[in-house]
Amino acid sequence: MSVPSENLPPDPMPTVPRPEATPRVLLVEDDGKIAQEVIEELESRHFVVQHEFSGAAGLSMGLNAHFDVMIVDRMLPELDGLTLIETLRERQVHVPVLVLSALSAVDDRVSGLKAGGDDYLTKPFAMEELAARLEALLRRPDTSRHTMLRAGPLEMDLITRTVRRDGMLIDLLPREFRLLEYLMRRPNQVLTRNMLLEDVWDYRFIPQTNLVDVHIGKLRRKIDETGRPPLIQSIRGAGFMLRVS
Repeated sequence: MSVPSENLPPDPMPTVPRPEATPRVLLVEDDGKIAQEVIEELESRHFVVQHEFSGAAGLSMGLNAHFDVMIVDRMLPELDGLTLIETLRERQVHVPVLVLSALSAVDDRVSGLKAGGDDYLTKPFAMEELAARLEALLRRPDTSRHTMLRAGPLEMDLITRTVRRDGMLIDLLPREFRLLEYLMRRPNQVLTRNMLLEDVWDYRFIPQTNLVDVHIGKLRRKIDETGRPPLIQSIRGAGFMLRVS
């Protein structure tokens, strides 16, 4: 669901790099008690926190100020959290967003991620986990603002949802595309099966599954055709790597 354009704040103002290294956080949470606890925890870790109570105020702040990461409650007055996030993404604001919600079903988490959230944390939660998730989001490479990803001979267009290797088009299914996108954003890094299950499939724990191996195998057959140097490599006892260097 999108907000009508006539009700939107003006386009984001151009920003200039900030000299300070202190992470700035936008917290959009209507529960005053939870908000105060989050603010105290993050400020004790030297974050700078801007708090807004409503979805409309959070949207305006997110569009017109610079933040390094956002925390957005799903259920908000005036504008719900998922619509807020969707609108930010439509307006090309790609700041990492952690979604907070009392809804913990798989479908609810999937909805939060599909709306444009980068992570999902259910209430009640430990403040240490919240801080750890924010720090993980801040460590992610800042490639989300670009519509093209490149890793070695691979090129991915995030708008047209197409992939090429050495200029040749490769036909991928939606899950294969998402898996390859995850690999391309982390070239030359060892990625465990658990990481892939959590971040690509949003599964927290599935014992003794070969889901990742099956999809890696299908993707490898399309990306690493016979005669081409293999890019997707299995790391014995660890996981997988997209080796492009």
